[in-house]
Amino acid sequence: MDVQTVSDLGPDDRSAIFDRDAGVDAIRDDVRVIVDRVREEGDVALREFAAEYDDVDVGAIEITDEAEQAAATVDAEVHEAIDAAARNVRTFHERQVRSDWTEEFEDGRELGRRFRPLERVGVYVPGGSAAYPSSALMGVIPAVVAGVDQVVVTTPPAEEINPVTLAAIHVAGADEVYQVGGAQAIAALAHGTESIPAVQKIVGPGNRWVTAAKAEVQGDVSIDFLAGPSEVLVVADDTADPAFVAAELLAQAEHDENAAVVAVTDEESVATAIARAVEDQLPERDRRETIDAALENDASGVFLARSMSEAILFADEFAAEHLSVQVADPETVLDRIDSAGSVFVGPHTPVAAGDYATGTNHVLPTNGLAKRHGGLSVDEFVRSTTIQRLDREALESLGDAIVTLADAEGLEAHAESVRRLLDR
Repeated sequence: MDVQTVSDLGPDDRSAIFDRDAGVDAIRDDVRVIVDRVREEGDVALREFAAEYDDVDVGAIEITDEAEQAAATVDAEVHEAIDAAARNVRTFHERQVRSDWTEEFEDGRELGRRFRPLERVGVYVPGGSAAYPSSALMGVIPAVVAGVDQVVVTTPPAEEINPVTLAAIHVAGADEVYQVGGAQAIAALAHGTESIPAVQKIVGPGNRWVTAAKAEVQGDVSIDFLAGPSEVLVVADDTADPAFVAAELLAQAEHDENAAVVAVTDEESVATAIARAVEDQLPERDRRETIDAALENDASGVFLARSMSEAILFADEFAAEHLSVQVADPETVLDRIDSAGSVFVGPHTPVAAGDYATGTNHVLPTNGLAKRHGGLSVDEFVRSTTIQRLDREALESLGDAIVTLADAEGLEAHAESVRRLLDR
């Protein structure tokens, strides 16, 4: 990796780094065709797409029993790891559950807010070139904790779906599991088929076909957000270990050839050492071709800032999915960065820890969405209702303001509904 200087970046360079997108526009027309066919043809379309895109002849679309059986047959050590991660994810998300509340005011108003879970949600668990049992835990467990009645999982079909993924889906607590992937899975969850009833909300990461399908169906169904390829940004000073920073970059780069992997530092020697460490470690990685492609992305690189303040501004504008802070005074950096999906602090906190087992959720905003959106949480699976109750005294105290504002808006009937009560 070459070292680039932040202050030398031109408008096109900055656009490539900061204006990232999920790459879905080019395939929206193709995805629309898939969504329309699934809506019109149901299971027939799902089976045809499985044969065309996954090279699998799908018999039964529902595989809930297979997931339960897989949980009983996977290696004991793997099952123990799934259980440990699931416990931590569950504990972290239980802290997010909101309680109903009401408050009585001296003027006679009683106001409150209540929270109720959605009845049915869909969780997409990726498959394809890699297995993602961790994504099953991250998507299903928050929904279960929120109290969702029916948690449905779709995952791409295969001659043999990875049993570890199926085991994780079962351990997480999914009620139904279906072997369907890609844009067609999102369409099935949004509109329903003979086998798959429609859901109220769809969550979970996927490739650009999944993301484009989520963009296509939102409005018909709620979604979490439009996630793109994986990202990491490491802020480093002269106390950082260049070998560890390089390992963090390579770890995220192996996800996807379109991943964005970035390090920014105010020390030239550190920047050079990080770039050299990336080159040294790369030959040892199994997914070298994918990593190579990610390292060549316009949004990837090692960047040298003139000061730590410039490095922090760079990181905040990037708004990374994963932010690793490798500096002597991390709290100062954290206080100044508002936009990041999840933060990993210190030399003993690799991003992989959050990917799998700390308990935080790894379904996170990408492409700068962290500027306005958080990661997947229990909040995604509940809706809130506000409640108000007024006595006569409270209505009298508010009456003049209500009537005046209603008249100002030209809504005479609103004003009259209050006058009638006050005149009784």
